[in-house]
Amino acid sequence: MNIIVSGGGTGGHIYPALTIIRAIQRCEPSVRILYVGGKNGLEADIVPREGIDFVAMDLAGFQRNLSLANIGRAWRALRAVARARGIVQAFQPAVAIGTGGYVAGPILLAASLAGVPTLVQEQNVFAGVTNRILAKFATAIAVGMEDAQSVFPKEKTYVTGNPIRPEVLTATREAGAKAFGLDPAKKTVLVSGGSRGARSINRAMVEVIAHAAEQTAVQYLHVTGADEYEDTLARIQRAGVRLEEHPHLRVLPYLYNMPEAMAMTDVAVFRAGATGLAELAARGVPAILIPYPYAAENHQEKNARAVEAAGAAEVILNRDVSPAALEGALHALLTDDVRRAAMAAAMKRLGKPEAAEEIAALALRICKEG
Repeated sequence: MNIIVSGGGTGGHIYPALTIIRAIQRCEPSVRILYVGGKNGLEADIVPREGIDFVAMDLAGFQRNLSLANIGRAWRALRAVARARGIVQAFQPAVAIGTGGYVAGPILLAASLAGVPTLVQEQNVFAGVTNRILAKFATAIAVGMEDAQSVFPKEKTYVTGNPIRPEVLTATREAGAKAFGLDPAKKTVLVSGGSRGARSINRAMVEVIAHAAEQTAVQYLHVTGADEYEDTLARIQRAGVRLEEHPHLRVLPYLYNMPEAMAMTDVAVFRAGATGLAELAARGVPAILIPYPYAAENHQEKNARAVEAAGAAEVILNRDVSPAALEGALHALLTDDVRRAAMAAAMKRLGKPEAAEEIAALALRICKEG
């Protein structure tokens, strides 16, 4: 059996795809997987590391205004559709799965036109443009959050939850602390602005880290994003902090072992991407969410508000992020064990740890029915 999987641009599209692939491989060990991604997306680095066959396509998302750049991107999109038809014809998949991002569009369109069953996996409360278009001819749609099902045709939409890596559930606090050289007995804050980092969070964290250097009761693991790393380090140094002198403070450009980091986390400071939220929910980690304000149709704020309404998170809008606001929110959570425990329990109730298996079963079912 051959299966094409496509999704890219950010970790929020890539890691769900990889998790679904692993779940399918557990059900069908002989399956052949081909991952189709963007030439310049993170998937071009991450997917081959996982030992999965990868084909890159050259295309880019459209800007949200009229521009000369969009003319070139439209031409690349047309070429991508032609390339996608060739990939589908050559690989002969039994089913094609898309997890979002503009790269998934041509592949699922080509697969559908070739009569191949297609599955769209939508992670967010508010569905992206690509998935809303693909849903019109998809065989099935798997949504991560209940609020998203109203966007899609009811008869072929399934609320499965968002897929999470098995390691998220199996990682232990002790192993996480050992991996990062931290103390498993201390309260731990994990800060991450997503796979590409978040400048607003990084800038606010400089002062938070400067104050945390003077107190060792709470330890911090701050993931800046590769592009922001050097600048953040320089700002921390200018604030008078030599990180090598403070073993309870860790600042890193990127994490390939996020499950271990989450396993030792008491409070997370995150953007509101659906994958990160699904993993926090599976672990029951209360969060301070700072939604990315330029996400398509502001879907990150919609994600964050849904989690906040469940009592599992506090939301600070990007425009309101400051050292004082972030430090105040962290202090309030870290010093109130009762509130933090209630938020952790609320977050845990949102978790759907079996989502990947449900999506894999759905994909296999539609290919057999098709």
